[in-house]
Amino acid sequence: MDTIKLQPIPYQGSKRNIAQQIMEYYTGHPVRLIEPFAGSAAMTLYIAHHGIADKFIINDSSEPLMALWEKIINTPEDCAAQYEKIWQKQVKQPEEYYLKIRSDFNRDHDPIKFLFLMARCAKNAIRFNSRGEFNQSADKRRLGRHPKEMQKHILSTSSLLRGRTQLMNGDYEAVLAAANPDDLVYMDPPYQGTSTGRNPRYHQGLDLQRFIENLEKLNERHISYLLSFDGQLGEKKYGEPLPAFLKLRHVPIHAGRSSQATLNGKKEMTIESLYISPNVAPAVSRRLFPVAV
Repeated sequence: MDTIKLQPIPYQGSKRNIAQQIMEYYTGHPVRLIEPFAGSAAMTLYIAHHGIADKFIINDSSEPLMALWEKIINTPEDCAAQYEKIWQKQVKQPEEYYLKIRSDFNRDHDPIKFLFLMARCAKNAIRFNSRGEFNQSADKRRLGRHPKEMQKHILSTSSLLRGRTQLMNGDYEAVLAAANPDDLVYMDPPYQGTSTGRNPRYHQGLDLQRFIENLEKLNERHISYLLSFDGQLGEKKYGEPLPAFLKLRHVPIHAGRSSQATLNGKKEMTIESLYISPNVAPAVSRRLFPVAV
């Protein structure tokens, strides 16, 4: 299955459509890829599919999300069957059923219910309230990914990652501490512009100063990393640039037209900021901007 389509966890903001662009800025073959803010783990799937790394660490602070990853990778047939069982029951009263599953999930944090909600919610855009409860409404135009299609995504992903992926459910700092110079770390943390407010896209925000201190530690340890962080929608910029003392190379990644803007009748383009760590940046410069002889 094409990795553009290989995505068992439907997630607005996933990097699946720009994974190739991101990896144009890294030409090595790390022993291991580490995603401390994994989410849908789009970069892991891309890198595994293209044989760029052989081992992976997927981490996220969301407990139901990591429980879902464990099911997808290690018990894919059962995971697909449970999803189908939930999906099939929505046919008669889809919106009422969605609200019931949402209420149940906020009580029991069942990972398969979480998968159903992500597949069925409006624009695949997860939202949480101030109490950490999932509160996104249902998409009234569709019923979410069909079970047969979901099964293909789950089985293909399991085949790709099973036996060579370590799953972690903890704070990103502990995961970064495990990295070594033979690894590549890809980070897609909560963005400044979307991790606060009434309905944040993430179940947990990000302490920016603490994050910057961790980037400093990675630089001191000569860890290679790529970081997607904030960006621009049309003329509106989100977040402040990361400090110059980190010596990161900043490049814009054109992510295409914003789906949210399209729904609002606009044609605004999304530009994501990619930051490249100091020990990766020189190789990027030599390859993309060779010195004339």
